[in-house]
Amino acid sequence: MSDAVLLVGHGSVEKAEDIPAFLANIRHGRPTPPAIVEEVTRRFLAIGGSPLLGISQAQAAALATRLGVRVEVGMRLFTPYARDVVRILAAEGVTRLVSLPLAPFSTHLYNPLVAEACAANGITCLPVGPWGEEPALVEAFAETVREAHAPGAHVVFTAHSLPLRVLSAGDRYEHEVRSTMEAVARRVGCARYSVAFQSQGMDGGEWLGPDLPTTMARLVREGDGAVLFSAIGFLADHTEVLFDLDVEARGQAEALGLRYHRAASLNARSSFIDALEALARRALTGAAGAA
Repeated sequence: MSDAVLLVGHGSVEKAEDIPAFLANIRHGRPTPPAIVEEVTRRFLAIGGSPLLGISQAQAAALATRLGVRVEVGMRLFTPYARDVVRILAAEGVTRLVSLPLAPFSTHLYNPLVAEACAANGITCLPVGPWGEEPALVEAFAETVREAHAPGAHVVFTAHSLPLRVLSAGDRYEHEVRSTMEAVARRVGCARYSVAFQSQGMDGGEWLGPDLPTTMARLVREGDGAVLFSAIGFLADHTEVLFDLDVEARGQAEALGLRYHRAASLNARSSFIDALEALARRALTGAAGAA
């Protein structure tokens, strides 16, 4: 029996010319308005490109060293596609595969893709269920808030927004985000904190809030002079962190007279790898939650 772990991510591109294809995947083939392609490309270039794939691969390498088993990265919406990675692993003799989504609040979107690929290739799939309150993850986020050294700043915990129609259909995303926020706030001992949902879609519809501008305007009305963003909905630096927070939200904060701070992303820090290790070991011993 040969075991492996697949870290399953959302996906990103490394070249600007791949952005139209990536957006087509996100939109399930619906045509992307040229203005959206142009804006996404502008943001991508403004931060020098997305480091997400490279960081995910570094996370995999660190986890493989801990576990002593093969760890690979596969993505939902761009290369390397999870289904292709599963096929390669099967051909190379892997018989059990841990599906570990790099999206603690949305594991139900990731695990079925891996399970289907595993079934097609004769591999036993070991899925990791929602893990936003994994103790080592909570501690890793708390560690970054402490390291930010922003005493007195109002801590705003952020996560990606979702269309309200998704939540109306029963998705527990908002509940899980808020539960993680409360766990991290308790761990840090935050005096003042809020949640905000960022990176709303560009083509309309109703999205989960409050958004970042609304939240920052409220902080100013309440007399806060500084804000510390902790992006608990993201496990690595990419466009939503490096542009939506460090460029766009920073500019909005400064225009309002708020001092801007951001807790570092988890990336491949040791305390975050502790969380991945705990999850993978439980899955391999049959103790992980169901997908």
